[in-house]
Amino acid sequence: MSSMKDREEGFERKFVFDEELRFKASARRNRALGLWAAEKLGKSGADAEAYAKAVVVSDIEEAGDHDVFRKIREDFDAAGVNQSDHQIRRTMDELMAQAIEQVKNT
Repeated sequence: MSSMKDREEGFERKFVFDEELRFKASARRNRALGLWAAEKLGKSGADAEAYAKAVVVSDIEEAGDHDVFRKIREDFDAAGVNQSDHQIRRTMDELMAQAIEQVKNT
């Protein structure tokens, strides 16, 4: 009976750890994505940092990456930045992989 409880607690700890890792990696990815998009939008310095922060905040609108993607897409369209949906999604995926590695190594 005790081993079953230990196993259950182990699974719960692993779940909490994985969720925390995913949260940290998503926030880190969104900041990097915001800086990447800011550069494409011609922003730099404090403007780029503020834009990156806005991208991070946009992730709380709904579950998943759709809200972040939608913000970038709408901002690019409004500014006339020529980036395909595929290019944006590919950058999101690449930055997520980098963010996961960075979070794991800290």
